[in-house]
Amino acid sequence: MELTADYNKDFYAWLIQSADLLRKGQFAELDIEHIAEELDAMGKSEKRELTSRLTVLFAHLLKWQYQAAFRTQSWKNLILTQRIDIIELLEDSPSLQYDMTDKIAVAYEKARLSAEDETGIDKSHFPEQCPYTLTLALTKDFFPEQEHNT
Repeated sequence: MELTADYNKDFYAWLIQSADLLRKGQFAELDIEHIAEELDAMGKSEKRELTSRLTVLFAHLLKWQYQAAFRTQSWKNLILTQRIDIIELLEDSPSLQYDMTDKIAVAYEKARLSAEDETGIDKSHFPEQCPYTLTLALTKDFFPEQEHNT
């Protein structure tokens, strides 16, 4: 059974056929425009994943810092897991480290909102700028101490 390899009708079949054509060196038969679009989308997806993982990490660091009485092993393990996943993502795609300041700023703003939702603490109680450097946030043994009684 031959698969329909039309990008708009059967994406999976199109992927399989495109990979096959690449391996065979049949470049003239490739759908270059859609391949370029998909490669761009893959890059954007990697950036979104990094921002998402940083958001989760920062939100839980804030929760850890501002709700010390509610700390659990689950929170700790989630922080550790996010660190491992972020490090792996950066090792697999080192160029994601470019413009890290902007990524951290976006992730931290989202983290403030998430921490506000999860803790009930108004986001204005959290620092406006990310208090954690990337190096510190990814340090295995770093867990911020409680700064405020809320």
